[in-house]
Amino acid sequence: MRCFLAIPLTDPLRDALARLQAELPVGRLVPEENLHLTLAFLDERDDPALAALDEELSALSAPSFDLIPRGLGVFGGNRPRSLHAVILPSSPLADLHARIQGAIRRAGIDLRRERYVPHITLARFGTGARGASLDALQHFLAAHLGFEGPPFPVTEFHLYQSVLRPDGALHEELARYPLISPADGDTP
Repeated sequence: MRCFLAIPLTDPLRDALARLQAELPVGRLVPEENLHLTLAFLDERDDPALAALDEELSALSAPSFDLIPRGLGVFGGNRPRSLHAVILPSSPLADLHARIQGAIRRAGIDLRRERYVPHITLARFGTGARGASLDALQHFLAAHLGFEGPPFPVTEFHLYQSVLRPDGALHEELARYPLISPADGDTP
């Protein structure tokens, strides 16, 4: 089963990102219902590995917090492969990510070690934008680099299954992991 851990988006942020996507003249847009903030891509995992991970994540304790999307970026250098909304640096997010990575390791799952860059993917460009597509993307970025999405509360994260289909991926929620709200009076 192909899985990932992610923070779901609020409706106001999802709407703001969809309006932004509507102005993008190139690329393959991520469907609005698939927009999310990835915490970890788990790749293909069997049921026993996911059960062990669920046990670890269910025991995880971390406070809720807010995030702010601000600006746009690309991955892929001179031939961008994807466009994303940037998430401002956040200590609580970095802490949550570290706790999740620890839970993944304790569950016996080995992942490639990569620097975590929090972002929300908006569009993909296959093997990389070039020529007229690259020009159109550069004009779009110049016009929208000041993008500011509404701040959004992070009160939980989810485990999703990603089913690849010819018309795009279908994301199915498998589990939810709530964070502790300040009103709970608990601290991790």
